[in-house]
Amino acid sequence: MTPRNLLIIMSDEHNPKFLGCKAHPMVETPHLDRLAAGGIRFDSAYTPSPICVPARASFATGKYVHQIGYWDNAIAFEGAVPSWHSLLRERGHQVVSIGKLHFRSSEDDNGFSDEQIAMHVIGGQGDLLGLIRDDDMPRRKGAYKIARMAGPGESIYTTYDRDITARAQIWLREQAPKYSHKPWILFVSLVCPHFPLTAPPEHFYHYYNQNIPLPKLHDQAAQAQHPYVQLYRSAIPYNDYFENPDMVKRAQAGYLGLCSFVDENVGKILRTLEDTGLVDDTRIVYTSDHGDNNGARGLWGKSTMYEEAAGVPMIVGGPDVPSGVTVSTPVNLTDLYPFFIDAVGARDDASITEEHPGTNVMAIAAGKHAHRAVFSEYHAMGSRSAVFMIRKNCYKLVHYVDYEAQLFDLCADPEELTDLAGRPDMAEIQRDLTNELLAICDPRSVDRRAKADQADLLAKSGGKKAVIARGDLGFSVPPGVEPHFD
Repeated sequence: MTPRNLLIIMSDEHNPKFLGCKAHPMVETPHLDRLAAGGIRFDSAYTPSPICVPARASFATGKYVHQIGYWDNAIAFEGAVPSWHSLLRERGHQVVSIGKLHFRSSEDDNGFSDEQIAMHVIGGQGDLLGLIRDDDMPRRKGAYKIARMAGPGESIYTTYDRDITARAQIWLREQAPKYSHKPWILFVSLVCPHFPLTAPPEHFYHYYNQNIPLPKLHDQAAQAQHPYVQLYRSAIPYNDYFENPDMVKRAQAGYLGLCSFVDENVGKILRTLEDTGLVDDTRIVYTSDHGDNNGARGLWGKSTMYEEAAGVPMIVGGPDVPSGVTVSTPVNLTDLYPFFIDAVGARDDASITEEHPGTNVMAIAAGKHAHRAVFSEYHAMGSRSAVFMIRKNCYKLVHYVDYEAQLFDLCADPEELTDLAGRPDMAEIQRDLTNELLAICDPRSVDRRAKADQADLLAKSGGKKAVIARGDLGFSVPPGVEPHFD
């Protein structure tokens, strides 16, 4: 590819099914749909970990979570591992971040030329409660916020996203022209549609005034589920606070409205790119750090390997990018690392090594690596042991260190209604996927390492009683906002 500028837009917790171009029956995302129509849409994209801090650290470094040790929402990226942004800055590119990073602190050198209004983990500590992963995990007190804050209005998150979007437009108009000698990189990181599910009224009522079907399997939420899911739901009881169907509908309308709000902000940024004459010299990437269960199976938030939470939207557009292409080959956020390096012409032997598992998404879109396996892992709140995912061709294996595995055929069963694990006719496929997992890591060894690091930080933070006494934040807050612990 000819070196070009790079605009990266990342949202937070965007379920990949909630896009108009993915044929969602209700959500309206015209600007993202237009971007997809003029570029490449990756229909089987995954996060390296279905929770914010590890996913963003992996996205930054191009490495899996177990390679870098940023396990959960308390052990955050602090710039110690080289990132695509630090590497590109070192090579003379202007690399600017606006919005949520969820790293340790702005006092660290996070690898950017300029870091504006960055949201990081609270007080450099983050979610210490997530370090407690023993048989007596605390019940999360902040779980009520998803149900009870859902509705019309503005939240600290919508206000923050408006500021991020405004600053991005200003940077494109006033700063981008100063860096015409070498491709620049602008990373715009929005925080919606992450809860609280408070959506601007015009977006909220657009959906609330319609007949919204209940989430998939919502009425069966109290029935027997996989032991991992049962434990997660008991430790983080989001669904317990939905007292009637209308509260569920308000949460659904809130999430739908926030997806449209994200699209609105993306549209403003893309229009600015067009108005400034930069669109023909700038490649664009839209993605999210992970998805959201959004009520399916009675689950809200992330933290599972179901498609709703482990999947992410991924769209690439701009110069030298084919138009109107849909790619079904699985990809991962780590595959964007080599794309970013190549897109601005910065590849060399030091930039991408054997330790980087990603493959440039353009090569995948060209039909190479069609039978590759992609990987995700989870070591955080609401789980007593690690969870790993392998997706290859039509099949997805979810490997639990302490529980029986799950296996789904996503071609025949895209809603993951039928678990095929343990069936004799699936033995060869399950064995193949397990071998793919073992080629990447030793699950039990990784689980032990994560727990050892978490136990060490828990002790340094005053121990279990002190961390529980600190309370539950529920969600991080933007810079300048005082956090409230429950």
